Amino acid sequence: MQIIRVGGCGNRGINSCIRRKKAMNTIVTTGPNDGQSVSVGGNTYRILITGAQTGGAYTAIEMLVPPGGGPGPHAHAAWQESFFVMDGEIEVKSEQGIYTATKGSLVNIPQGGMVHCFRNKTDQLARLLCTVVPAGMDNFFLEFGIPVANGKFLPPPLMTPELAAKMKAIAEKYNQQLFPPDYLD
Repeated sequence: MQIIRVGGCGNRGINSCIRRKKAMNTIVTTGPNDGQSVSVGGNTYRILITGAQTGGAYTAIEMLVPPGGGPGPHAHAAWQESFFVMDGEIEVKSEQGIYTATKGSLVNIPQGGMVHCFRNKTDQLARLLCTVVPAGMDNFFLEFGIPVANGKFLPPPLMTPELAAKMKAIAEKYNQQLFPPDYLD
């Protein structure tokens, strides 16, 4: 048997590279009602393609953000995250300033741990396509979120000390940092 080393394997080993190549050579389709949806802080996130399906290369998530919705300030050094606004608009805050992203806009948060957040400040639903490289944020959302039907919303949970501790523990497990709501003000 001849084994051909796949480029870019680094220290992951040949078996990891073969699994990744196999996952990346499989066509994955996700219909408009497919993918697992979870409620995260009152927003609904639908996992369109998982890291397991891409060999860990990336994940894609449809984010439905109701008026007033959006995550608080946070940072994740290992992930590059981009948001393409398909409908509506969001206000993105980061350590570099504030940007209003309207329909058709793309916002890229680079790897390195820049603190950022976004908020839907309109009275209309915002719909985003979020791509995360490498994958892993999908697992964070699936572990932390509450399963919901596609397109359904749960009210944001009441922040209790127990919920804050759970959020912090899960965020730390996935190498994320959470900051106070007014951190970027």
